[in-house]
Amino acid sequence: MNPVASGTLLAARWLAFASAVSVLFSIAASQILLALALAALLFSEARLRLPPVWLPLAVFFAATLVSIALSAEPSLANPQIRKIFVFLMLPVLYSALRDLATLRRLYLCLFAAGAIVALRAMVQFFQKVEQAHAAGRSFYDFYVAERVTGAMSHWMTFGGQQMTVLLMLAAYLLFARDGRRRAWWLAPAAGAIALAILLGFTRTIWGAAAIGGLYLLWRRKRLAALMAPLLAALLFFAAPPSLRTRFESMVRPRKGIDSNEFRYVCRRIGYEMIRQHPWFGIGPEQVKAQYLRYVPDDVPRPLPEGWYGHLHNIYIHYAAERGIPALLALVWLLVKILLDFRLEIRKLPPGPSDRRFLLEGGVAVVLATMAAGLFELNLGDSEVLTLFLVVVASGYLAREAEPELA
Repeated sequence: MNPVASGTLLAARWLAFASAVSVLFSIAASQILLALALAALLFSEARLRLPPVWLPLAVFFAATLVSIALSAEPSLANPQIRKIFVFLMLPVLYSALRDLATLRRLYLCLFAAGAIVALRAMVQFFQKVEQAHAAGRSFYDFYVAERVTGAMSHWMTFGGQQMTVLLMLAAYLLFARDGRRRAWWLAPAAGAIALAILLGFTRTIWGAAAIGGLYLLWRRKRLAALMAPLLAALLFFAAPPSLRTRFESMVRPRKGIDSNEFRYVCRRIGYEMIRQHPWFGIGPEQVKAQYLRYVPDDVPRPLPEGWYGHLHNIYIHYAAERGIPALLALVWLLVKILLDFRLEIRKLPPGPSDRRFLLEGGVAVVLATMAAGLFELNLGDSEVLTLFLVVVASGYLAREAEPELA
C-alpha cells in the first residue's frame, strides 16, 4: 500500500473510532465523523468489507424499500431511508478497525465517556428534585414525565446507550485480560453508570440490563448470578419510596401516570395493522399518521395518554410497519449474531482475553437489546442503534483476530 493510501486508511480508522465514541454525546457529530471515515476508506486502497450478517440486513432493507413503495404516502418514509446511513457504522468499523489493541482503546474511551454522561445525569436528577419541590408536586408524579436524559434528548435513548456501555464494561472487568488491573477506575465508572440507569426510572432498561448482567455473571461467576435476585430484593427494600413505587408500577401501575395501559393499546393497534397488512405493512413512518384507524372497537375512548408515533415494541412495530418478512429478517439478524458469537466463544482457550470480552459482551448486549425491544422501539433510535452496531462489528472483528493477539 502506498504512503498516501496508508495515511488515508489510518485517518479512516481514527475517524471511525471518534464516530463510535462521540455518539454518546451527539448523533450529529457521530454521523459527520462516520461520513468522513467512509470517504477516507473509499479513497484508500482498503476494501470495504461486509460482516457475515450482510444477508439478513439486505433482506431487511429490501423489505423496507418494498414497503415504502407500496405505502399510501411514500414521501413520509424519507427519515427511514436516511436512517440506512446509520447502518454504515457496521461495515466502516468492520473495515477500519482490524486489531484488538485499537478495539480495547475504543472501549476504554467509551467507558470513560459513559461515566461522564452518567455524572451529568446525576446532576440533572438533583435538579429535577429541586424543580419538583419548587412546583409543590409529588416527586414521582413530576419525574416520570421529566426524567434525566444525560447528553441525549430522551431518557429512553440515554438508558439504551448507558445499558450497552455498562454491559460491555462489566464484560471487560470479568473477561478482559487486564480487567483486574484496570478495576481501580473501571469499577467506579461501572457504579456511576449503574446508578445513572437506576435514577433514569426506565423500567425497560432495568429489566434488560438485568438480563444481560445475569448472562455475564452466569458465564463467569455462577454463584454470584444465583445470589443476584437476593441482592436485588435487598436493594428494593432499602430503596427510597419513589424508586420502590417505580418498581411496583411494573405490576401495579398508577392510572394516568405509568405507561402500562398505553403500551397495551399500542400492542392491540399493532396486531390489527399486522392482521390487515401482513406482507408489506402499512409503510414506514405511517403508524403516527394512521394509528387511529386501527384502534380496536373494544378499546375505551379516550385512549390512554402516551406517544403513539410508534408501537413501543420492535417486533410488533416492524411487522406492522414493514410486514412480517421484515420482522423475520430482523429476528434472523439478531439470532445469527447470537449464534455466531456463542459458537466462537466455544472455540476460545480458557482464561481471560480481549476476544472473550468482546464476544461475551456482545452476547449480553444482544440479549438485553432483544429484551428491551419487547417494550420499546430501541433499534429505531439512531443513537442506540449506532452503539449496538459498534458492539456487533467489534464481536465479528474478535472472531477474526489471531488467538495469540488476544
